[in-house]
Amino acid sequence: MKLTERTALIQKASDDLESRDPQTVLAWAVDQFPKIVLACSFGAEDVVLVDMLLKIKPEAHIFYLDTGLHFKETYETKDRLEHKYQTRFIQVLPKLTLKQQEDQYGARLWSTNPDGCCAMRKVNPLTEILKGYEAWITGIRRDQAPTRANAGKVEYDVKFGLTKINPLADWTNKQVWKYIQEENIPYNPLHDQDYPSIGCEPCTMPVKPGDDPRAGRWSGTSKTECGLHK
Repeated sequence: MKLTERTALIQKASDDLESRDPQTVLAWAVDQFPKIVLACSFGAEDVVLVDMLLKIKPEAHIFYLDTGLHFKETYETKDRLEHKYQTRFIQVLPKLTLKQQEDQYGARLWSTNPDGCCAMRKVNPLTEILKGYEAWITGIRRDQAPTRANAGKVEYDVKFGLTKINPLADWTNKQVWKYIQEENIPYNPLHDQDYPSIGCEPCTMPVKPGDDPRAGRWSGTSKTECGLHK
């Protein structure tokens, strides 16, 4: 199938699913794509999707990008989720350890070249694991950032060459937390300490009330995305 035909079909699917709830989008995606995987960073949106997806497909594949720089609370959240759902998340590691990266590119690369650090510890590992799948599921929401405002429920991911499913694209932060509370889902306790968006520890700061939810990511720089999403 030509790319133009494929994107047209994906756009139609996205339009058809626009008014449907996340569970319906996930059920459709699981049915359409036998090789599908959820990318989980253990943020609020992702733990919601873990719960929804495993209720639909208990053997579903879920991975996390282990940069080696996450907060201890993030790793603890992973452990709590694995225990609750009796599953194991796929650990995706960069090619270089932190020590090897420092030896080759200098100390604290996340400070001197944050884009380069994200590329090595996130984007490149993501590219490798996605080669084994037809589609991936993400927790992005349109109101998270201007760069995500036009996200569809279903998209063709040109960067990685597969279909991208965004079941929570039209959800609000309030809806996310309502679901977490109603379903009693383990979540990262840093969310209760003014961290609405949580990435690697050196590049994430708490956010003042009323500020942009992603203002704590790469604070003091013009960087707003790690490169996983357009």
